[in-house]
Amino acid sequence: MISLFLSSARFQLSVLRRTPDYLLSLVTIPLLAIAMLAIMRQAGRADLAPYAIIGSAMMTVWATALFVSGELIDIERWGGTLEGVLAAPAPYPVLLLGRIAAITVVSFGGLAESSVVGWAVFGSVVTVAHPVLFVLTLVCTAAAMVGTASIMAALFALARSARIFQNSMSYPFYILGGTIVPISFLPDWAQPVARVFFLSWSSDLLRDCLRPEAPHQPVLRLAIVLGLGGAGLVAGTALMKAILNRLRRNGTVGYA
Repeated sequence: MISLFLSSARFQLSVLRRTPDYLLSLVTIPLLAIAMLAIMRQAGRADLAPYAIIGSAMMTVWATALFVSGELIDIERWGGTLEGVLAAPAPYPVLLLGRIAAITVVSFGGLAESSVVGWAVFGSVVTVAHPVLFVLTLVCTAAAMVGTASIMAALFALARSARIFQNSMSYPFYILGGTIVPISFLPDWAQPVARVFFLSWSSDLLRDCLRPEAPHQPVLRLAIVLGLGGAGLVAGTALMKAILNRLRRNGTVGYA
């Protein structure tokens, strides 16, 4: 399974060299970062610029995961190759996860991109007070992002086109994920909902890593991020198998 996962990841990286469309969000992140930084400056809160830089990067990673989880299946359908891939002895969920993981990891380059934009345009510099925890949070976030994307990929397999769902699932989850503002600013009824989404924990912990004081219960919070991501992976894998079996029975693999 591990070798299959790594092989599919390497395959996707080779595809990226010829088809960089998967990383379209990295093209738009400078504009997103500039917009968020300008809002902070206009509000007289230039001290929050590092949070805007981190937030725009996390928005980019989520947007990439959304795009990829649906696009990979749609492209296989459009090319008429999905049936052949599913007929192969290799488990399709593992193949899909490897490809999603490769693009997700690359999309974290948006953090460096938004940092450079913040420095070049506004002179804002991100200072990380707890670098080890910061890196661990990014690693756990990447793993949780892949696990959550498996649920979306399974659901997108039922749709004739995943594009409409990709567009509608971006901004609501930016808010629930605390990428724009901490979820403590959300209405009381929305905060428990946001806490079920792993990105809300990741965003809070990344912001805490920028402050000089020691973050509160970092190990527990990292475990929650991984736990929610792992739950998403288990649910997504089971859901993908059930949906693919349904499509095979109905003879509708090539279309929803």
